[in-house]
Amino acid sequence: MNETFKGIKNLKYLDKNRFLLIAGPCAVERKDWLLEIGTELKRLSEKFQLPFILKASYKKANRSRLDSFTGIGDKVALQYLKEVGEALDVPITTDVHTVEEAKWAGEIVDVLQIPAFLCRQTDLMVAAAKTGKVVNVKKGQFMSADAMRFAVDKVLHSGNDAVVLTERGTTFGYQDLVVDFRGIPQMQSFGVPVILDCTHSLQQPNQTSGVTGGLPALIETIAKAGVAVGVDGLFMETHPFPHLAKSDGANMLPLAQMEGLLEKLVRIREVI
Repeated sequence: MNETFKGIKNLKYLDKNRFLLIAGPCAVERKDWLLEIGTELKRLSEKFQLPFILKASYKKANRSRLDSFTGIGDKVALQYLKEVGEALDVPITTDVHTVEEAKWAGEIVDVLQIPAFLCRQTDLMVAAAKTGKVVNVKKGQFMSADAMRFAVDKVLHSGNDAVVLTERGTTFGYQDLVVDFRGIPQMQSFGVPVILDCTHSLQQPNQTSGVTGGLPALIETIAKAGVAVGVDGLFMETHPFPHLAKSDGANMLPLAQMEGLLEKLVRIREVI
């Protein structure tokens, strides 16, 4: 994992042999909330000596309903993310959806995330790879773990060896997801770090209301299992007031619960 992230100068604790933490709110909604969340997560990363990357989407392009929240404005949101990252001196990541977005977001963030629904979009993968930034590809809900080797190849053959895969559950029926933990060592066999998305893997999509549901009470269960299996990192969305969040509040972890959870996860990591 160290080699993959070696280009990120302000990513600390890579030498501690602990899991990487990618965490933050689902979307950039307010700068003060983003700063509050980032400040607490940085404190926890220092307490537990975890390498930490702050995440937040500047734009929500994949929504069920036309009237769903998509963002506060692309340039404003990305600028807030940049400013908070610089203020806290932590790396930042966001997801991109088009070739153009990959190019200009790649000038700002440290890690470009390819959304699960777009993990087969070759032009997007190539554009992200050519930025030279770390490329984190989320496994599609419709993809097998083995099939993700081709996503890795697209990044590598585009001249970028800094590629990461993220497990975020597999479609189980119409309104549920399930995590097949066998896929984690299978994807690690491709020679890349594998992250477990503990929040999106607990989504309940395609609700009749048009708003995705979730099972946040199981975040701890999923995270513990992932660390026990040997994931290289955890991806978690968190918010001080999930019920007030404009995007994915149904499956975010309350920020106040993060410290207790990380303490347990670090202990499990030490055991294995």
